[in-house]
Amino acid sequence: MRLQGHITNLIRALAVAALCVAAAVPAAAQLAQKHMIAVADARAADAGLQILRQGGTAVDAAIAMQMVLGLVEPQSSGIGGGLFLLHLRGEDGRMDAYDGRETAPAAVSAKLYEDSNGAPLSYRAVVGSGRSVGVPGTLRALELAHRDYGKLPWARLFAPAIALAEAGFEVSPRLAGEIAEDQLLANSPTARGYFFDADGRPKPAGTRIVNSAYAAVLRGVAAKGPDAFYTGPIAAAIAAAVTSDARGAGVMTAADVSDYRAVRRTPLCGPYRRWSICSVPAPSSGSLTVLQILGMIEGFDIGVQPRPTAESVHIIAEASRLAFADRAAYIADPTFSPVPAQELIARGYLAARSQLISPAKAAGNVQPGLPSRRTEVIQSDAELPATSHMSIVDGYGNAVAMTTSVEAPFGARLMVHGFLLNNQLTDFDLGFRRIQVQGPNGVEPGKRPRSSMAPTFGFDPDGKLAFIVGSPGGTRIIGFVVKTIVGLIDWKLDMQAAIDLPNFLDRGSETELESGRGTEPLAEALRERGHKVSLTRLVSGVNGIRITAEGMTGGADKRREGVVLGE
Repeated sequence: MRLQGHITNLIRALAVAALCVAAAVPAAAQLAQKHMIAVADARAADAGLQILRQGGTAVDAAIAMQMVLGLVEPQSSGIGGGLFLLHLRGEDGRMDAYDGRETAPAAVSAKLYEDSNGAPLSYRAVVGSGRSVGVPGTLRALELAHRDYGKLPWARLFAPAIALAEAGFEVSPRLAGEIAEDQLLANSPTARGYFFDADGRPKPAGTRIVNSAYAAVLRGVAAKGPDAFYTGPIAAAIAAAVTSDARGAGVMTAADVSDYRAVRRTPLCGPYRRWSICSVPAPSSGSLTVLQILGMIEGFDIGVQPRPTAESVHIIAEASRLAFADRAAYIADPTFSPVPAQELIARGYLAARSQLISPAKAAGNVQPGLPSRRTEVIQSDAELPATSHMSIVDGYGNAVAMTTSVEAPFGARLMVHGFLLNNQLTDFDLGFRRIQVQGPNGVEPGKRPRSSMAPTFGFDPDGKLAFIVGSPGGTRIIGFVVKTIVGLIDWKLDMQAAIDLPNFLDRGSETELESGRGTEPLAEALRERGHKVSLTRLVSGVNGIRITAEGMTGGADKRREGVVLGE
C-alpha cells in the first residue's frame, strides 16, 4: 500500500510538471547538446523529456513514451502489440537488439485460416478477429531492456501515461481520421464504444477521452512489473477475448501469454560506402533488406543530384526488387528457419546481384539468389502500416531506436482493459492472395512472424554514431528508411530535409511514387525504362536524430504528427 501511495503522489506531481514542459523546450531546428527525442506524438515526447530531465536513460524515456503512445496513438502501437528496440551504450559502444515480436499460440495451425472447404480465408475475414492475435511482447521486451540499461525506478516510468489516462486526452486529427476511415472498427463489440459516440458517430478531433481501464492496467504493471500483465486476470482476459471473438475465434490460452519471452539478439551491421549501418536482425527483415539494397546500389553514382531522379530511383528500385526476392525466400523466425544473414549481405554476393541491374532498363521477373538454399515461397505483402517509431539520445550518450506496432490500424480491433490487441499473425504467409505454401514464414506454434521494422543506427567513417532513424509503414518501412539514409549519406542532407524528400520504393511488383509531390515527370521517365509505376499516398512516419560535433538536430515526418524535442 505504501508503494501504491507513493506512485499516486508521484503521478500527481508529474501531471502538473507535464503542463509546463512544452514551453521550456527549444525549437527542433536548434542544436541540442544534452539529449534529444523524436517521436510520433507531442504528448509522448513530453513524457520522455520529463524522464530525461530526471536523469533517466534513453531506455527509461522509451518506456514512458511507449505507455503514452498506447493511449494517444492506439491505432499504431501499445502494450497489446510488439516491438524491436536497438540500444547503443555510450560509454563503450556496446549494441544490443531487443526482440519483443509477438508469438503464435501453441495451438495455432494453418487450418485456423481456412474455411470449411480448406480454402484460405480472406485477409479481411482474419484481420479483424481473434484469429489474428499474437501473444503481445512489448512489456517483456521493455522489462529486459530496463533491466540492462534503465536507471530510474520502473514504477516512475508509468506515471505520465497514468496521469494522462485518468485526466483524459484529446483525440488528435490523425487519430480522428483513422477512426472515421477504418471499415472494421465500428463492427467491434469491444472497441466500438470507446472510439464512437452513443449514436455510432466516430469521435472527432478534440474529443476528450478518459481511459480508466488502461490506467488501472498501468498501475498494476508499475507496482508489480510485467507479471501483472502476463499472469493473472489480465492474461486470462486477453485469452478469453481472443477465443470468444464471434468475428473469428483464435486459440490463445492464458498459458500462451504467461510463457512469452523477449529475446536479446546481436544487431546486424553492414557497410555502405565508408559508413556502417546497424539494425535489428531476424525475425525482422527490415535491416537485412535495407543492407542488401544499400550494398547493391553502392557501385552506382547516385549522388550527382541531391534529390530523387529517374536514374537514382531506377537503380534503387531495381536493387529493392532483388532484395525483396531474397526477403521472401530466406527471412523468417531464425529459431524455426535459419537465416543466412551474413551470406546475404556479403560484399561478393551483393556485387554479383548488383550486376543484374541495368542502368537503362528495368528487369523482368527477378528470382532469389543463393540457389542451393532456395525454397518455394509466397511473396506476401499483407503487413500494414499501423506502427510507430522513436529515436532517443540521452545525457549519458546512450541511444535508442525503437519501432513498435500493433500491425494493422487498430490491430485486431479487439480491446481488453482499455488497450487494443495486435493482428500480427497476419504477417505470416497465410495465402490470402495466392495458393497456400508452407515457406519459411509459414505459421507454426510459438513462431514469430516476419516483420519489416528497421530501427537503425548509422556510424560515420570514424566509427561515431552519426544518426538514428526508423519509420512505420509495414513492408514500405524498408523503402522509407533506405530513402532517408541515401538522403543523409549520398545527398548530404540534414535529417529533416532527408525525411521531407518524396517517398519512392519498390517491393517487388511495382515502383511506387508518392503522389502530390511533383513526381509525375519522374513516373513517366521510369515507365520509359520499363517500370510498372503507381502514384499513391505513401504516408511514412520517419523520425530521426543527426549527431555531429556541434550537437544534435532532429527531424520528424510532416506527413504525421511527430515532433522533436531537445535541450
